[in-house]
Amino acid sequence: MFRFATALTLAAAVPATAAEVTDFTLENGMEVVVIEDHRAPVVVHMVWYKVGAADETAGVSGVAHYLEHLMFKGTDTLEPGEFSQVVEAQGGSDNAFTSFDYTAYHQRVAADRLGLMMEMEADRMRNLRLDDRDIATELRVVQEERNQRIENDPGALFAEQRDAAQYLNHPYGRPVIGWMDEVESLQLEDALSFYETYYAPNNAILIVAGDVTPDEVRALAEEHYGPVPPTPDLPERTRPQEPPQLVERRLVYEDPKVAQPYVIRSYLAPERNPGDQKTAAALTILAEVLGNGQSSELAQRLQFGTGEALYASAFYSGTTLDRTTFGLVMVPAPGVSLPDAEAALDRAVTEFLDEGVDPDQLERIKTRIRAAEIYEADSARELANRYGRALSIGLTLDDVESWPDELRAVTGEDVIAAARDVFDRRNAVTGYLKAPEAQEMTQ
Repeated sequence: MFRFATALTLAAAVPATAAEVTDFTLENGMEVVVIEDHRAPVVVHMVWYKVGAADETAGVSGVAHYLEHLMFKGTDTLEPGEFSQVVEAQGGSDNAFTSFDYTAYHQRVAADRLGLMMEMEADRMRNLRLDDRDIATELRVVQEERNQRIENDPGALFAEQRDAAQYLNHPYGRPVIGWMDEVESLQLEDALSFYETYYAPNNAILIVAGDVTPDEVRALAEEHYGPVPPTPDLPERTRPQEPPQLVERRLVYEDPKVAQPYVIRSYLAPERNPGDQKTAAALTILAEVLGNGQSSELAQRLQFGTGEALYASAFYSGTTLDRTTFGLVMVPAPGVSLPDAEAALDRAVTEFLDEGVDPDQLERIKTRIRAAEIYEADSARELANRYGRALSIGLTLDDVESWPDELRAVTGEDVIAAARDVFDRRNAVTGYLKAPEAQEMTQ
């Protein structure tokens, strides 16, 4: 129903502590992280490029995601589509994803197939072969993907407009998939330029998790990735930043397909930074306290207390390179207007700030986090994702491994202080999603 982040998923909040983690760097600048897990003879192989949609040149939005699609075309040694066919023939699976800050390619295969995965991934790191036919075919695929995921979904269109209003200058205000008019205009040269600039070993992180040893991974990585030449003039990763925001922005998006109206507000918020994660940890706990589950403050006050809400939540994710957002959302109960819902949401937050954090609730959240640390170690893929996302935005292994301790150290006072700093309406975007007035009256 909603196109926004949900409250923090605890499994995504903490890295593994039970696994053995080793890292080293190849001579060409490629960083390698090995996460040992010998319980099953399988391995997850991931290559994370430290480039995403927010690194695109203005006017060519969507090229990072578009190139992700094109990476499954041919090379000098592989026919178009053969990469995935080979993986499947080995009994494995593969995929890729693009975000604002990174692009990642991954496979899960039997451990003794790791060398083959490295051979193919290293091949397409530098030897991708594209022509106008590839461009035309895949461009239609991306356009159709945007039609299905965005154009036909009022919640998704609403989210795009909110992001564009939230970020006045930063490229986080552009959609990862790109604006449709710019996607339609993408050229072969756009994709090749992006590929040749950013797809290089000195802009990549190799994560291998599973039934391997560091020595095995080092030998294979030196064999397959080691000969790939680095980009000597790799651009510095700088982006336009947000100017001081002086006034709240407000949006009303109406669409006949909206079945359930809601109000949502997002605030600019600090991200996790190398060696400085305290504020992000407090905001992570704040999202848990305010909006994760039926025992959360917003649920207790607005759903089970006054009955003004069918649903109320909070969301935050600090794993970004630049400033992120903290959000609040409320779905009003029947008969409650969106302005009244917004007023109720504001009232509940004010009451919470005045009363402070319930110590018992805070302890329950920290217990849940400790439990999640144990369960996290059961998935090699999740471990690889955890380290890949963090390292791709400039965090260190120490930052990843200290994150659970940062969360456990958060006090109720830290949570309230972080909330008061972030809840500044000058940095906020408040939006209503609703059906047209005439349609509402007939429902």
